[in-house]
Amino acid sequence: MSIITREEVEKIAKLSTIELSESEIIKAQKHLEAVLSYAARVQDIAKDVDITLLKNQNIERKDIVQPCNPEPILAQAPEREGDFFVVPVIIENN
Repeated sequence: MSIITREEVEKIAKLSTIELSESEIIKAQKHLEAVLSYAARVQDIAKDVDITLLKNQNIERKDIVQPCNPEPILAQAPEREGDFFVVPVIIENN
């Protein structure tokens, strides 16, 4: 069973001001059928999804400070000053 007819492909081509040869019409028909088939599968899957799970939810948690020793990380820095990394200046303050 064909999802999209040859006439529909020709109509789409005409509306898009595209000239298609016979072989291009057949290729376009197969490509469009594949796209529509994929869209139908996505729609079927979407029916089974609980839409309430897709909504954005703000989840708050307490900001808990967990002390750690910065020395192992800072020891790897090419240049440091105290407990800070030294990086090149990006924005000059005039």
